[in-house]
Order: sequence, then C-alpha cells, then structure tokens
Amino acid sequence: MSLQNTRILFVKRPSGLFDPNETFKIVKEPVPSQNDLSNGQILVKNYYLSLDPAMRGIMNDVRSYTPPLAINELMRGNTVGEVVISKNSKFKVGDKVEGLLGWQKYAVSDGKDVAKIVPPPKASLRDYLGLFGITGLTAYFGLLDGKVKVGETVVVSGAAGATGSVTGQIAKLKGARVIGIAGTPEKCAWLVNELGFDVALNYRDPDFSKQLTKATPNYIDVYFDNVGGDILNLCLKRLAKYARIVLCGAISQYNEKLQKGPSNYVALIAQSGRMEGFIVYNYKDRFQEAISDLSKWLQQGKLKRRDYVVEGLENAPQALLRLFKGENTGKMLIKIADEDENVKSKL
Repeated sequence: MSLQNTRILFVKRPSGLFDPNETFKIVKEPVPSQNDLSNGQILVKNYYLSLDPAMRGIMNDVRSYTPPLAINELMRGNTVGEVVISKNSKFKVGDKVEGLLGWQKYAVSDGKDVAKIVPPPKASLRDYLGLFGITGLTAYFGLLDGKVKVGETVVVSGAAGATGSVTGQIAKLKGARVIGIAGTPEKCAWLVNELGFDVALNYRDPDFSKQLTKATPNYIDVYFDNVGGDILNLCLKRLAKYARIVLCGAISQYNEKLQKGPSNYVALIAQSGRMEGFIVYNYKDRFQEAISDLSKWLQQGKLKRRDYVVEGLENAPQALLRLFKGENTGKMLIKIADEDENVKSKL
C-alpha cells in the first residue's frame, strides 16, 4: 500500500468567526513517487507548519498584499521540512528547507518557493517559522523601522504571542522601557520574569485602562499594535509628542463582521504622531540581515522564544481557531511529523 498524503483544503468562505469544520476539508491521496515528479521538481516531507493570524485575512475575497484563497485551494502556510526525492540539481535528498508549502504532509515543488536552511548554534528547524520566520522578521523590521530610541517607552500589544514577545525583547536590547499587554496573569508573569519586560498588563483586568495610565507616566513613544480595537484606542489617548504607532496586526478584529476603527485618532494630530501600516514582505531583500542579528542575539542569550506545539496536521483547523482565542504563549506550530522519521525507503 502506498504512503498517504494528508492535505487540508479551504472550502467555504466564512463571514465573521470561522467554523473549522465548515471552512476546511481534510483529504487523503497517495504521496507522489519518483516517477510522478518531473525534471526540476522535489518532494518535501513537512515537519512543522506555522499558524498565523494573517491566515484569516486570506479567507476574505478582498484586495490585500497577497491574493485571497480560492475555494478548494490548498490552505496556505509556511512549513519546514526535508527533501525526500529530488529531480532538481539545486537540492539533494536530505536537504532541510522552508517555504510556503501549505497545509499538507508532503509537497511537490519546483524549488522556486523553498530555501535551504541550516540552523545556527542554539537554533532549530522550527525557528525558521518563528524567530527566523515571518513573526521574528516582523518584530525586527516593524520595531526598528519605528526608530525606537534609548529611554523611550514602548508598548506592545499581543505581547505574549510570537511577534509581540520578540518585539518587546528587541526594544529592551535597544534601551527602551517596555510595557507588554497580554490576556492572562501567567502570560504577564512570563513577559516580566523570563523575557525582561519592565511591566506587563492584563487587558482583561477591570481597571486595565487605569493601569495603562499609571504605567505610562511619560506617555507612549512607540506603540506596536498587534490587536487593534479597544486597546489601540486606549493607547492613542496616551501618545507622547511625535509618537509612532506600528500597525502590525489587528487580531481582535479579523473575525468581526463589522470591524471597529480608532475613534481617538485625533490624538495623532494633537501630538504630531504617526500611525502607519506595516507589511514584512516590503523588507524581503533585507531578511538575511535580520536573521543574522536575531541569530547573534539568540546565541548571546539576549533573546528567548517559546513554541506552542499542537500535534497532528488534522488538528490545524481547530488550532487556528485557538490562536484567535489567545490560547497560545509564543509561536503556535503544528507538528506534522517527527524529524527523524525514516520515509525515504518507502518512496
């Protein structure tokens, strides 16, 4: 019996909060063999899949920085894995790779959408989905493009997530006073006790607004926004002169039928502030620069990261919903297969 591939398709465009059972369909089919591949193609066995808030955006049929999903299209997502069959001279069997190979256990590629990776000391393959992946790169460029200065107050929402947790640590490295906003006491403790944030606030506390005011006596110089909604609105009221707001994400709004805009935007005028949208792909030609710095800081013990790993590709739809409920601390990943699982002899 041939090996079976698991693939997850996007089958229904949601309105508001998505239902994993209606939005996705799990299909099984034979894994492509050596004879099925054309010259120039490779077969990759995926080990880990990244789950990201931006996945909700591509479910909508709207204009964005990346085309929307088509009905019955393989669900998109970044993975890391290993080349198990190669008919491409640029790749050999055993090469570790990362790329946009989607929600599937095995993926056929022409090699143009994947890159070979060799983890540096103290790093792993799955760091190429987190610290060295889109989330870490987003933290790096989003914050540093905000031109954070020594002694400034930086506030990060979604601070216990994959991007926010790295953002706050980089801000500390640059000499800022860092305030993280998260959703549980445990996450707040992690931010302060392990990652070195100066203050962490639980936005679910009844007096959160008062706590934010107390924590920002000199107001906010840089607000790195991952959530949008009410928290963005509150931070607008606390802006310092010439403050910068980095609009990285709005996870609180992605599943809303009617998205909430910031009513306190007039503060930008009064404080000569700047609020700007940010897309990490605008910095694609500088990714290696960021990975070099992130790797150096990791090896020096100046950066820490945490992975929230869910076992089994079949659990990806429900896990994505859990991401929007804030159940993860750190980077949410799907473990598709063990890295040492021997499959080459079966193909």
